[in-house]
Amino acid sequence: MTDDEPPRRRLTGFVSEGLSFTVRDEGPVDGPVVVALHGFPQTSTSWSRVIPVLAEAGYRVLAPDQRGYSAGARPREVGAYAMGSLTADVLALADAAGASRFHVLGHDWGAAVAWTLAGRHADRVASLSAVSVPHPAALSRALVGPQLLRSWYIGLFQIPRLPELLLRARGGAFARRLLGRTGMRSVDDAVRLLADPRTATGTLNWYRAVRLREQPHAGRIRVPTLFVWSDGDTAIGRRAADGAGGFVIAPYRFEVLTGASHWIPEERPEELAGMVLAHLAANPIVG
Repeated sequence: MTDDEPPRRRLTGFVSEGLSFTVRDEGPVDGPVVVALHGFPQTSTSWSRVIPVLAEAGYRVLAPDQRGYSAGARPREVGAYAMGSLTADVLALADAAGASRFHVLGHDWGAAVAWTLAGRHADRVASLSAVSVPHPAALSRALVGPQLLRSWYIGLFQIPRLPELLLRARGGAFARRLLGRTGMRSVDDAVRLLADPRTATGTLNWYRAVRLREQPHAGRIRVPTLFVWSDGDTAIGRRAADGAGGFVIAPYRFEVLTGASHWIPEERPEELAGMVLAHLAANPIVG
Protein backbone atom coordinates (compact mmCIF):
# COMPACT_ATOMS: atom_id res chain seq x y z
CA MET A 1 0.00 0.00 0.00
CA THR A 2 1.36 3.42 -0.96
CA ASP A 3 1.03 6.61 1.12
CA ASP A 4 -1.78 7.95 -1.09
CA GLU A 5 -3.90 4.79 -0.86
CA PRO A 6 -6.67 4.62 1.77
CA PRO A 7 -6.04 2.24 4.68
CA ARG A 8 -7.47 -1.22 4.13
CA ARG A 9 -10.39 -2.32 6.29
CA ARG A 10 -11.70 -5.70 7.34
CA LEU A 11 -14.53 -7.00 5.16
CA THR A 12 -17.65 -8.90 6.17
CA GLY A 13 -19.30 -8.55 2.79
CA PHE A 14 -19.18 -6.96 -0.64
CA VAL A 15 -21.47 -6.19 -3.58
CA SER A 16 -21.22 -7.45 -7.17
CA GLU A 17 -23.76 -6.89 -9.95
CA GLY A 18 -26.28 -5.68 -7.37
CA LEU A 19 -25.95 -8.83 -5.24
CA SER A 20 -24.69 -8.92 -1.63
CA PHE A 21 -22.08 -11.48 -0.64
CA THR A 22 -20.65 -12.59 2.69
CA VAL A 23 -16.91 -13.18 3.02
CA ARG A 24 -14.40 -14.47 5.55
CA ASP A 25 -11.50 -12.04 5.92
CA GLU A 26 -8.56 -13.35 7.95
CA GLY A 27 -4.90 -12.48 8.27
CA PRO A 28 -3.23 -9.05 8.31
CA VAL A 29 -5.29 -6.52 6.36
CA ASP A 30 -2.15 -5.16 4.74
CA GLY A 31 -0.83 -8.60 3.74
CA PRO A 32 -0.76 -9.98 0.20
CA VAL A 33 -4.29 -11.07 -0.71
CA VAL A 34 -5.27 -14.66 -1.40
CA VAL A 35 -8.84 -15.20 -2.61
CA ALA A 36 -10.03 -18.72 -1.71
CA LEU A 37 -12.98 -20.04 -3.72
CA HIS A 38 -15.06 -23.00 -2.55
CA GLY A 39 -16.87 -25.58 -4.64
CA PHE A 40 -20.17 -27.49 -4.71
CA PRO A 41 -21.94 -28.05 -2.40
CA GLN A 42 -19.89 -26.18 0.19
CA THR A 43 -19.26 -22.68 1.49
CA SER A 44 -16.22 -20.76 2.69
CA THR A 45 -16.15 -23.08 5.72
CA SER A 46 -14.46 -25.68 3.51
CA TRP A 47 -11.27 -23.61 3.91
CA SER A 48 -11.50 -23.46 7.72
CA ARG A 49 -8.35 -25.53 8.28
CA VAL A 50 -6.35 -23.98 5.42
CA ILE A 51 -7.01 -20.30 6.08
CA PRO A 52 -5.29 -20.11 9.52
CA VAL A 53 -2.05 -21.51 8.08
CA LEU A 54 -1.99 -18.94 5.29
CA ALA A 55 -2.97 -16.13 7.65
CA GLU A 56 -0.26 -17.09 10.13
CA ALA A 57 2.26 -16.81 7.29
CA GLY A 58 1.22 -13.19 6.71
CA TYR A 59 -1.36 -13.51 3.93
CA ARG A 60 -4.75 -11.86 3.98
CA VAL A 61 -7.21 -14.57 2.98
CA LEU A 62 -10.60 -13.61 1.54
CA ALA A 63 -12.98 -16.56 1.28
CA PRO A 64 -16.39 -15.56 -0.09
CA ASP A 65 -19.60 -17.52 -0.01
CA GLN A 66 -20.09 -17.46 -3.74
CA ARG A 67 -23.08 -16.76 -5.97
CA GLY A 68 -25.97 -19.04 -5.02
CA TYR A 69 -24.50 -19.60 -1.55
CA SER A 70 -24.61 -16.12 0.02
CA ALA A 71 -28.12 -15.32 1.23
CA GLY A 72 -28.13 -12.02 -0.64
CA ALA A 73 -26.80 -13.49 -3.90
CA ARG A 74 -29.18 -16.25 -4.97
CA PRO A 75 -30.71 -15.26 -8.32
CA ARG A 76 -32.98 -17.93 -9.81
CA GLU A 77 -32.08 -17.37 -13.47
CA VAL A 78 -29.55 -19.77 -14.97
CA GLY A 79 -28.01 -16.93 -16.95
CA ALA A 80 -26.97 -15.22 -13.72
CA TYR A 81 -24.44 -18.02 -13.17
CA ALA A 82 -22.48 -17.55 -16.38
CA MET A 83 -18.73 -17.68 -15.88
CA GLY A 84 -18.42 -13.98 -16.71
CA SER A 85 -20.52 -13.14 -13.66
CA LEU A 86 -18.73 -15.65 -11.42
CA THR A 87 -15.36 -14.10 -12.24
CA ALA A 88 -16.78 -10.58 -11.93
CA ASP A 89 -17.76 -11.41 -8.35
CA VAL A 90 -14.15 -12.21 -7.48
CA LEU A 91 -12.85 -9.03 -9.08
CA ALA A 92 -15.47 -7.04 -7.15
CA LEU A 93 -14.25 -8.65 -3.93
CA ALA A 94 -10.63 -7.81 -4.72
CA ASP A 95 -11.64 -4.23 -5.51
CA ALA A 96 -13.52 -3.96 -2.20
CA ALA A 97 -10.39 -5.15 -0.41
CA GLY A 98 -8.20 -2.65 -2.24
CA ALA A 99 -6.21 -5.39 -3.96
CA SER A 100 -5.14 -4.44 -7.47
CA ARG A 101 -3.38 -7.83 -7.70
CA PHE A 102 -4.04 -11.00 -5.76
CA HIS A 103 -3.37 -14.72 -5.61
CA VAL A 104 -6.30 -17.02 -6.34
CA LEU A 105 -6.91 -20.42 -4.77
CA GLY A 106 -9.87 -22.55 -5.82
CA HIS A 107 -11.30 -26.01 -5.20
CA ASP A 108 -13.87 -27.86 -7.34
CA TRP A 109 -16.09 -25.23 -9.01
CA GLY A 110 -13.96 -22.61 -7.29
CA ALA A 111 -11.01 -24.02 -9.24
CA ALA A 112 -12.92 -23.60 -12.51
CA VAL A 113 -13.49 -19.94 -11.66
CA ALA A 114 -9.85 -19.58 -10.63
CA TRP A 115 -8.56 -21.03 -13.92
CA THR A 116 -10.77 -18.62 -15.86
CA LEU A 117 -9.68 -15.64 -13.77
CA ALA A 118 -6.03 -16.49 -14.31
CA GLY A 119 -6.53 -16.94 -18.02
CA ARG A 120 -8.56 -13.81 -18.65
CA HIS A 121 -7.28 -11.44 -15.99
CA ALA A 122 -3.55 -12.07 -15.74
CA ASP A 123 -3.14 -8.36 -15.01
CA ARG A 124 -4.95 -8.93 -11.69
CA VAL A 125 -3.94 -12.49 -10.78
CA ALA A 126 -0.40 -12.96 -9.44
CA SER A 127 -0.59 -16.76 -9.15
CA LEU A 128 -3.07 -19.60 -9.45
CA SER A 129 -3.50 -22.55 -7.08
CA ALA A 130 -6.16 -24.97 -8.38
CA VAL A 131 -7.31 -27.96 -6.36
CA SER A 132 -8.97 -31.11 -7.73
CA VAL A 133 -10.46 -29.63 -10.92
CA PRO A 134 -8.10 -29.08 -13.91
CA HIS A 135 -8.19 -26.45 -16.63
CA PRO A 136 -11.73 -26.50 -18.12
CA ALA A 137 -10.43 -27.38 -21.59
CA ALA A 138 -8.48 -30.34 -20.19
CA LEU A 139 -11.64 -31.59 -18.51
CA SER A 140 -13.66 -31.15 -21.71
CA ARG A 141 -11.10 -33.07 -23.75
CA ALA A 142 -11.22 -35.92 -21.25
CA LEU A 143 -15.02 -36.24 -21.38
CA VAL A 144 -14.91 -39.57 -23.16
CA GLY A 145 -14.79 -43.06 -21.71
CA PRO A 146 -14.21 -43.23 -17.94
CA GLN A 147 -14.36 -39.46 -17.35
CA LEU A 148 -17.81 -39.25 -18.93
CA LEU A 149 -18.99 -41.89 -16.47
CA ARG A 150 -17.42 -39.98 -13.59
CA SER A 151 -19.32 -36.84 -14.66
CA TRP A 152 -22.75 -38.49 -14.99
CA TYR A 153 -24.30 -36.24 -12.34
CA ILE A 154 -23.73 -33.16 -14.50
CA GLY A 155 -26.36 -34.49 -16.91
CA LEU A 156 -28.77 -35.10 -14.04
CA PHE A 157 -28.31 -31.56 -12.76
CA GLN A 158 -29.39 -30.12 -16.13
CA ILE A 159 -32.99 -31.23 -15.54
CA PRO A 160 -35.22 -28.45 -14.18
CA ARG A 161 -36.57 -28.86 -10.62
CA LEU A 162 -36.06 -32.64 -10.37
CA PRO A 163 -32.52 -32.49 -8.88
CA GLU A 164 -33.69 -30.05 -6.21
CA LEU A 165 -36.45 -32.47 -5.22
CA LEU A 166 -34.08 -35.43 -5.19
CA LEU A 167 -31.50 -33.63 -3.05
CA ARG A 168 -34.14 -32.72 -0.45
CA ALA A 169 -36.17 -35.95 -0.56
CA ARG A 170 -36.43 -38.05 2.59
CA GLY A 171 -34.37 -35.68 4.66
CA GLY A 172 -31.59 -35.48 2.09
CA ALA A 173 -31.08 -39.25 1.79
CA PHE A 174 -30.15 -39.04 -1.92
CA ALA A 175 -27.70 -36.18 -1.31
CA ARG A 176 -26.20 -38.01 1.62
CA ARG A 177 -25.69 -41.16 -0.46
CA LEU A 178 -24.37 -39.26 -3.51
CA LEU A 179 -21.83 -37.23 -1.54
CA GLY A 180 -20.93 -39.95 0.91
CA ARG A 181 -19.71 -42.16 -1.93
CA THR A 182 -17.19 -39.46 -2.89
CA GLY A 183 -15.51 -39.56 0.51
CA MET A 184 -16.93 -36.24 1.68
CA ARG A 185 -16.60 -35.80 5.44
CA SER A 186 -18.92 -32.79 5.85
CA VAL A 187 -21.99 -34.48 4.34
CA ASP A 188 -24.30 -33.22 7.10
CA ASP A 189 -23.33 -29.61 6.33
CA ALA A 190 -23.94 -30.14 2.62
CA VAL A 191 -27.34 -31.73 3.24
CA ARG A 192 -28.39 -28.77 5.41
CA LEU A 193 -27.19 -26.36 2.73
CA LEU A 194 -29.17 -28.09 -0.03
CA ALA A 195 -32.31 -28.32 2.11
CA ASP A 196 -33.02 -24.67 1.33
CA PRO A 197 -34.83 -24.55 -2.05
CA ARG A 198 -33.31 -21.25 -3.20
CA THR A 199 -29.82 -22.37 -2.27
CA ALA A 200 -30.28 -25.72 -4.00
CA THR A 201 -31.40 -24.03 -7.22
CA GLY A 202 -28.62 -21.46 -7.08
CA THR A 203 -25.89 -24.05 -6.56
CA LEU A 204 -27.25 -26.34 -9.29
CA ASN A 205 -27.45 -23.41 -11.68
CA TRP A 206 -23.65 -23.40 -11.80
CA TYR A 207 -23.93 -26.71 -13.66
CA ARG A 208 -26.88 -25.59 -15.80
CA ALA A 209 -25.00 -22.51 -16.95
CA VAL A 210 -22.31 -24.58 -18.68
CA ARG A 211 -24.64 -25.00 -21.65
CA LEU A 212 -25.00 -21.24 -22.18
CA ARG A 213 -23.52 -19.86 -25.37
CA GLU A 214 -20.75 -17.27 -25.49
CA GLN A 215 -19.24 -18.30 -22.19
CA PRO A 216 -15.78 -16.82 -21.57
CA HIS A 217 -13.07 -19.45 -21.92
CA ALA A 218 -10.02 -19.65 -19.70
CA GLY A 219 -7.60 -19.85 -22.61
CA ARG A 220 -3.87 -20.24 -22.02
CA ILE A 221 -2.66 -19.57 -18.49
CA ARG A 222 0.20 -17.10 -18.30
CA VAL A 223 0.63 -16.88 -14.53
CA PRO A 224 2.55 -19.29 -12.27
CA THR A 225 0.27 -22.24 -11.56
CA LEU A 226 0.01 -24.98 -8.95
CA PHE A 227 -2.44 -27.81 -9.57
CA VAL A 228 -3.14 -30.31 -6.78
CA TRP A 229 -5.09 -33.48 -7.56
CA SER A 230 -5.74 -36.67 -5.59
CA ASP A 231 -5.72 -40.20 -6.95
CA GLY A 232 -8.81 -41.10 -4.91
CA ASP A 233 -10.93 -38.47 -6.66
CA THR A 234 -14.18 -40.05 -7.92
CA ALA A 235 -15.13 -36.99 -10.00
CA ILE A 236 -11.89 -36.20 -11.86
CA GLY A 237 -9.80 -38.91 -13.50
CA ARG A 238 -6.08 -39.02 -14.21
CA ARG A 239 -6.41 -38.16 -17.91
CA ALA A 240 -8.12 -34.86 -17.15
CA ALA A 241 -5.62 -34.08 -14.40
CA ASP A 242 -2.60 -34.83 -16.58
CA GLY A 243 -3.98 -32.62 -19.35
CA ALA A 244 -4.05 -29.42 -17.31
CA GLY A 245 -0.40 -28.58 -17.80
CA GLY A 246 -0.83 -28.40 -21.56
CA PHE A 247 -2.76 -25.16 -21.13
CA VAL A 248 -0.20 -23.39 -18.94
CA ILE A 249 2.59 -21.36 -20.55
CA ALA A 250 4.14 -20.26 -17.26
CA PRO A 251 5.90 -22.03 -14.40
CA TYR A 252 3.74 -25.04 -13.59
CA ARG A 253 3.72 -27.50 -10.72
CA PHE A 254 1.50 -30.61 -10.59
CA GLU A 255 1.15 -32.40 -7.26
CA VAL A 256 -0.68 -35.68 -6.63
CA LEU A 257 -1.91 -36.57 -3.14
CA THR A 258 -2.00 -40.34 -2.79
CA GLY A 259 -5.02 -41.86 -1.10
CA ALA A 260 -6.99 -38.63 -0.75
CA SER A 261 -10.54 -38.08 -1.99
CA HIS A 262 -11.89 -35.15 -3.99
CA TRP A 263 -12.29 -33.08 -0.80
CA ILE A 264 -8.64 -32.14 -0.32
CA PRO A 265 -9.07 -28.85 1.63
CA GLU A 266 -10.91 -30.68 4.40
CA GLU A 267 -9.13 -34.03 4.23
CA ARG A 268 -5.49 -32.94 3.79
CA PRO A 269 -5.47 -29.24 4.82
CA GLU A 270 -1.94 -29.14 6.24
CA GLU A 271 -0.35 -30.69 3.15
CA LEU A 272 -2.37 -28.47 0.83
CA ALA A 273 -1.55 -25.33 2.79
CA GLY A 274 2.15 -26.20 2.70
CA MET A 275 2.10 -26.60 -1.07
CA VAL A 276 0.20 -23.34 -1.51
CA LEU A 277 2.54 -21.43 0.79
CA ALA A 278 5.58 -22.63 -1.15
CA HIS A 279 3.89 -21.58 -4.39
CA LEU A 280 3.00 -18.14 -3.02
CA ALA A 281 6.50 -17.56 -1.66
CA ALA A 282 8.00 -18.42 -5.06
CA ASN A 283 5.66 -16.00 -6.82
CA PRO A 284 5.25 -12.87 -4.69
CA ILE A 285 3.11 -9.93 -5.71
CA VAL A 286 5.46 -7.24 -7.00
CA GLY A 287 4.49 -3.59 -6.92
